[in-house]
Amino acid sequence: MTSSPPRRVVSLCPSLTELVFALGRGDRLVGRTRFCHTPAAGVARVPRLGGTKNPRVERIAALAPDLVLMNEEENRREDAEALQAAGVPLHVSFPRDAAGTAAMIRSLGAALDAALAAEALAADLERRAAAVRARAAARRAAGTAPVRWAYLIWRRPWMAVRDDTFVSALLDAAGGENVFAGAAARYPAVDAAALAAAAPDLVLLASEPFPFTDAHADELAAESGLPRARFRLVDGELLSWHGARTAEGAEYAEQVLTGAGP
Repeated sequence: MTSSPPRRVVSLCPSLTELVFALGRGDRLVGRTRFCHTPAAGVARVPRLGGTKNPRVERIAALAPDLVLMNEEENRREDAEALQAAGVPLHVSFPRDAAGTAAMIRSLGAALDAALAAEALAADLERRAAAVRARAAARRAAGTAPVRWAYLIWRRPWMAVRDDTFVSALLDAAGGENVFAGAAARYPAVDAAALAAAAPDLVLLASEPFPFTDAHADELAAESGLPRARFRLVDGELLSWHGARTAEGAEYAEQVLTGAGP
C-alpha cells in the first residue's frame, strides 16, 4: 500500500517555494516564509510563517502539514528538530551544484506526485548545464585562461564565497576560477587589501542577500585600488537559487564571465 501524496505543504526556503509552483503544486502550499516572493501572484495567497531563520514552528505544527520543505543552509537545524519532534514530516535538501539540483528537483517531484514535471525541469537543467560546461572546456582547449573572479555577498564586513558553495560551482563550471576558493570559512570576510592582493579579473557584487549598487562598486574600487571596470553588479537569485531557475542560472554564469552564451 502506498501513501497518498501530501496535500498540505509548507515551504521554508524561497527557491523551494518557487519550485513547488514550477512543478504545478502551488495549490498545496499552506505556508511559506516572508522572503518567498516568486511567483508573486501565487505566493500572495499563501500565509507567511516567519523567516528562514526564525519560522513560527508552533504555528507550522498547528497547521498539521503533510510535508515541510527545508534547506540545510537556509534553515536552522534546531527548527528542523523541533518540527520533527512535533511529528511533522520533512523534505530536507542541500544541492551543491547543477547536478545536485537536478537530483533535488526529481526528489521533490516524487514527493509531491509531480514526477513528470520534475523530470522535464531536471532534464532541461542537465542539458543546458552540460552545454555550458562543454563551451567552457572548448575555451580552455583553445588556450583561454579561466576568468578569475570574486563574488561578494555582504558589506560591513565585505564577505565573499568559498569554493564549496552553489555560486562557486555555477561560476566555475562556466569557466571561472574563484580567487577565494581555499578560504577557511565558506563565506569569508575579506577586506579591500585582500581583494587587491587576490587581483581578480572580475569582482561580482550580488543583488542579494545584500543589495549592492553602483555606489558600493565605486566604494570598493576606491578602497582596493582595482580598476572600476572589473566590478559588476549581478543577479544573486539567478546565481544562488537552486531549483526552477538553475538552468537559466548556469547560462547566466557563463554570460557574466564571458559575455557569451547560447
